[in-house]
Amino acid sequence: MNIGIIGATGNIGQRIAAEALRRGHRITAITRDASNFRDQPKTTWKVADVLDAASIGRVLEDLDVLVSTFQPGNGARDLGDVIQRSIANPGMYAQAATAMLDAIAASPRPSLRLIVVGGAGSLERRPGLASVDSPDIGERLDEIGIPREYEVAVRGHRDALNVLRLSNRNWTYFSPAEQIGPGERTGRFRLGENQPVLDADGKSRVSYEDFAVALIDEVEIPKYIQRRFTIGY
Repeated sequence: MNIGIIGATGNIGQRIAAEALRRGHRITAITRDASNFRDQPKTTWKVADVLDAASIGRVLEDLDVLVSTFQPGNGARDLGDVIQRSIANPGMYAQAATAMLDAIAASPRPSLRLIVVGGAGSLERRPGLASVDSPDIGERLDEIGIPREYEVAVRGHRDALNVLRLSNRNWTYFSPAEQIGPGERTGRFRLGENQPVLDADGKSRVSYEDFAVALIDEVEIPKYIQRRFTIGY
């Protein structure tokens, strides 16, 4: 397959690209800044603005699936900058979702599949109560070392999910575990849908590497069409 990856130079995007290449797929790496281009096999680099439907539309040719790991700024080098940009403009996540859906709808292949890597805050702590709406949302952000002001960005991610849920396009939304970071590629994890997947210690966690494994599994064998899913150990 030819897998387009928006945000291919970010922490998650890099792992997704590596996993896809490991399995023999081709990559169209999509970034906002041409200075991010790298020389790697079976990879074509393109520039696009994820907030602009026309710009996205110009890079869709020949793709079998479009994966978005969009974050503002350069998360691979400066997470603090990503957090502050997200707090300043939480509406950009819904704007990006809308732009991608519009670009696909206007393309020669409106059935092109879209997989959006989103947030964990819209996962439900109990049926009908999302983490972001829980009274302890501030404490939960404290646990993972993120400023409490980031709550507005968590809601922004949920707004993007709601944009997708109103669409009849071929979309999937992949919420990471609440705790995600560098680690091992074990290939051993569990999947869920609307509630966090918790380990024996009650933690929702996964490595970037295993997250990438699960995403490429979903690319190859679709199970969550027009649905959200999540992951954890």
